[in-house]
Amino acid sequence: MSAPMDEFAVQKVLAGDTSAFEEIVSRWQGPLINLAYRFCRDRSRAEDMAQEAFLRAYRSLGQWRRESAFSTWLFALATNLYCSELRRTPVKLVPLDETDEPQDGRSVHGCIEREDSERAVRNAVFALPARYREALILFYFHQMDVASTARSLSLPEGTVKARLSRGRDLLRIKLSRQTPGLLGRLHEQR
Repeated sequence: MSAPMDEFAVQKVLAGDTSAFEEIVSRWQGPLINLAYRFCRDRSRAEDMAQEAFLRAYRSLGQWRRESAFSTWLFALATNLYCSELRRTPVKLVPLDETDEPQDGRSVHGCIEREDSERAVRNAVFALPARYREALILFYFHQMDVASTARSLSLPEGTVKARLSRGRDLLRIKLSRQTPGLLGRLHEQR
């Protein structure tokens, strides 16, 4: 779908038509900002990080070897940049025990309860160590498969699987201690 359009735009940019990069930006700006936001939870910072990712992509277009889709290469570049940026200037995290427990969310459709549950899970994910948090964000929030997550993090697939497993275990422990019954309710909602 967008792969041939991406390849054509890259070829045009490499041939000297720098305006063709606008096509790439317009196609991937939303997804890169969303990915950055899932890492930092700050819209302004996410936009800045995505802009930096596009700048680096532009400078590195000649390094794309076409062994994988352009989008995979772009997301790997962005993920590495976002991880580096967050190591340099970390997101202020609130300890899991200091986060609010979900409120009694009895509503007609259970929307409030679901929002509270989702918020508790997001807060728990953001309280995890970076190596588990990064893998979980890409796999679950950005809906990448294991292979794409591994490429984005420059890790072997086995390492990603192990981090996902350990991250899920840590989440189960944290969520069961903080909000008894939440895991059962989340499982019922799926």
